[in-house]
Amino acid sequence: MKKIGLIIVFLWLLPVLVLGQENARMKRPESMSIKGSVKEKSTRKAIKDVDVTVLGKGTVTTDVFGNFRIEARVGDELVIAHDSFNTIRYTIKDGQRIDIEVQDNPQEAKSPSISKRKRESRYQENLKAAKSSLKKDAATSIEYITNALETIRDDDPSSDDKKAELFESLADIYEYWKQPDLAESNYLLSLKNKYSTDVKIKLANAQLEGKNYQAALNTFDELQRSRLSNTQKVIVYEGLGDSYKGLQNYPDAITNYNKALSISQRKKLDDKVILLNSKLAEVLQEEGNIRDAEEYLDNSVQLAQQKDKKTSARQRSVAADFYNKSNSYGKEIQLRKEALEDIEEIEESNEHEGPQAEEDNSLTTQVQNYKIASAFAAQEAYDEAIPYLEESIKEAESKNDLIVQKDATRKLGEVYREKGELEKASDAFKEYEVIIDKLYIQKDQEISQAARFSRELAQRANRITTLEKDRELNEARYELAFASQEIANQQSIRQQIVIYFLIGLMVLLLLAGYLMYRNMKQQRYANNILALKSLRSQMNPHFIFNALNSVNTFIATSDERTANRYLTDFSLLMRAVLENSEEDFIPLEKEIELLRLYVQLEHFRFQDKFEYTVEVDPEIDINEYMIPPMLLQPYVENAVWHGLRYKTEKGLLSIRFQKATSESIEITITDDGIGRKKSKELKTQNQKLQKSRGMGNIKKRIAILNKMYKDKVDVFISDLDDNTEGTQIKLILKKDK
Repeated sequence: MKKIGLIIVFLWLLPVLVLGQENARMKRPESMSIKGSVKEKSTRKAIKDVDVTVLGKGTVTTDVFGNFRIEARVGDELVIAHDSFNTIRYTIKDGQRIDIEVQDNPQEAKSPSISKRKRESRYQENLKAAKSSLKKDAATSIEYITNALETIRDDDPSSDDKKAELFESLADIYEYWKQPDLAESNYLLSLKNKYSTDVKIKLANAQLEGKNYQAALNTFDELQRSRLSNTQKVIVYEGLGDSYKGLQNYPDAITNYNKALSISQRKKLDDKVILLNSKLAEVLQEEGNIRDAEEYLDNSVQLAQQKDKKTSARQRSVAADFYNKSNSYGKEIQLRKEALEDIEEIEESNEHEGPQAEEDNSLTTQVQNYKIASAFAAQEAYDEAIPYLEESIKEAESKNDLIVQKDATRKLGEVYREKGELEKASDAFKEYEVIIDKLYIQKDQEISQAARFSRELAQRANRITTLEKDRELNEARYELAFASQEIANQQSIRQQIVIYFLIGLMVLLLLAGYLMYRNMKQQRYANNILALKSLRSQMNPHFIFNALNSVNTFIATSDERTANRYLTDFSLLMRAVLENSEEDFIPLEKEIELLRLYVQLEHFRFQDKFEYTVEVDPEIDINEYMIPPMLLQPYVENAVWHGLRYKTEKGLLSIRFQKATSESIEITITDDGIGRKKSKELKTQNQKLQKSRGMGNIKKRIAILNKMYKDKVDVFISDLDDNTEGTQIKLILKKDK
């Protein structure tokens, strides 16, 4: 009975869904959906293709029944315009339906051609706007593409050409914003509507960008059988070379690069000649043919010197990278110094000319200074390396380039350590730790921004896909409307056909709704899994860095034997951590073993600060419980580093695993350290500014796990006594159901 009732409700709602489908739009929170119609006053005849505009927000057109639906707010002004009547303005007072009646106009017969010209004008304006905003705002550019797509009618003889042009422009947007998979799918849609050699070349390059080398090879191979211009031949042969290189087929890569180089030299395409010489040098180096590789590389550098400073600097940097791989540090340093001079001139020129487009990240003074210093360090010329590292750090800090600043600071610490200046090395490594924390925050923000950007692009892409499906549905609706007029007086059997069609359409809508719901559910689950993997990947570097700090302390104090013993135990712990890093859950037995080893290492370092006990209730079957890896370690680390380490007398760390119920256990981590309040007071100003990565990640992991597995882990943190000295952490772990 429930199913029959559901079918009756959908049959009742279906005409409304069908009639309003063409102009449906995603609602904004502050607006509402206004429905209405436009008809002749005397005959009540519906008028289609009437433009209904909300000033400053958008336009829709009426369908064959004269109906429209538009997003607007109370107080907005509607402009109803058509060539068959005078323009009407209407102010929205509420959310009720608006029925507009207009006077008859004998010029109505002229309206179809005039309306067609309007659609053509709107199409061109939106396409031009989409191309102009391509490099500024992806979402806006896609919105213009969507608007242009809405102007296309299937009865338009040029509809296929327009669709091909729009999908090519849409793919160009995705290609520019580094979304090669979306770019590839839209280039395919463009080719489906109209074949173009240039579009197929773009498709192949998108496949290369997505590292789909076999698909790119097949596409470039098909292009060889097309009629190509010399410029296109160069691109195709270069693309074949890139594809073979990606597949590690170096002989065929060299053959195709040489074909492209031959045409480029003959047609004097200098930029391509430079690029192809570099690519040939790189492939020959991979084959071990250093002599020939150097010859091609020298050719590219000499030709680049005849071009502008930017080209010269870029090619010298490429050549320097080549010599770095072959350990020719002298040549590398010379080339980088020359490139550095060019880059400084370019940056000085850019300061006078104003903001410039985003360039290659390697063409910066901080990168080149860092790489020159690395080359000196590789030759153990530490005194020569230090000034370049300091300059690199200074430049990177002024330009907020945390990645280079991090690498240069770490390298500076290593250089001072090799020179035996351990105090300076320690200062550099402390600064490196501060930069690492800043970089973690920055990367976390970038990941969030990238996720939001990807979601927005996906929403825009879904809207275009829905628009195409709506177009197909509208065509079916139009055919049904005209057929209904013709068969109004025919036999009842044809009416039954219409009913069956509507029922089938209803079933399709139900199926589509179910598939969308299932897809959203799977997407949420996939997002949670991705978040857990991301948090786990952040835990390991955090843990490794803290542990290596301990090793560094032993080395800095010249306690090499202790450092060796600590490093041996640390390697065992590290192996266990890495073995478990790819698992969502591990047996509780493994987590206890890992925890024992970790506490042993910390006790080894702070023997005069605390003793510890690890107690496991014999009633617990530890093989029946599964726990996320590295869940308990951060709490133990906090107890040692922020509680027991600062205590004047020897403290105690207690870790107990007790059976709570038949389906859960209680894990208690207790320390009699200085307590949370005093630990917070002892923090340095710099430490207060930095968030705890380990504890923050643990909170996020537990929140996601409880959401996915229905409160699998509960955590309670409290002070040990009334004097707020000591801390107790209780975790309730439940069995998998």
